[in-house]
Amino acid sequence: MLVLLPPSEGKAAGGSGAPLEPQALSLPGLAAARAAVLEELVELCAGDEPKAREVLGLSEGLRGEVAKNAGLLSAPARPAGEIYTGVLYDALGLSGLPAAARAAAERSLMVFSGLWGAVRVTDRIPSYRCSMGVKLPGLGALGAYWREPMAAVMPEAAGDGLVLDLRSSAYASAWKPKGEVAGRTATVRVLHSQLVDGVEKRSVVSHFNKATKGRLVRDLLVSGAVPGSPAELVAALRDLGYAVETEAPAKAAKAWSLDVVVTHIH
Repeated sequence: MLVLLPPSEGKAAGGSGAPLEPQALSLPGLAAARAAVLEELVELCAGDEPKAREVLGLSEGLRGEVAKNAGLLSAPARPAGEIYTGVLYDALGLSGLPAAARAAAERSLMVFSGLWGAVRVTDRIPSYRCSMGVKLPGLGALGAYWREPMAAVMPEAAGDGLVLDLRSSAYASAWKPKGEVAGRTATVRVLHSQLVDGVEKRSVVSHFNKATKGRLVRDLLVSGAVPGSPAELVAALRDLGYAVETEAPAKAAKAWSLDVVVTHIH
């Protein structure tokens, strides 16, 4: 099973330690593309700060993020699973997983990134600020920039098992599973169900959507479930107590869409 996650806007500080070793990152086929984004990002942030804030979509209060990016080449690095924070990662709770579940997480979780393309949670990276929605002056929109290099490496990374795609739309734009891989891919939408004047109303709640996805991945990892297909994923989630609605796609080479329906937001 390969689980595709979005990163978080907020990130933990790098702490202390050795800087980034680009050649040590997973998916070495992305090395050249990563180097190009890293070089332009550092150059941009080390030069014109107002321009960098404009490109990165940062307010005056976040000007420290520009300085952080300018120092990426020498900044201390930590495992990506410790760098990414926020609602999804808090709910996932990597640091508190039992040993077997933690090992499964290290094998199966992959985080998409505007700067790195994608990394595993064990890859050591510095804290940075660069979303997939950024349009760099030289390389252009990162979502489009990453499509070709990601298409070259992701089919192999996906292996021959289930691909559980929990990315937000901006990060999903960097790689869309195709063909046989798409047929064993499942995307998840979280819907909040409530009764309004006796009528069921369903809505997507961003914060809770992220929290539920984090808990869902954690529950799968802790249970030891290893679904090999979207249909097996549906069964595994239902066994774990989730209310899941889906229909098998009409075409074999099309991803499954799963709705996880919740009645309580917490």
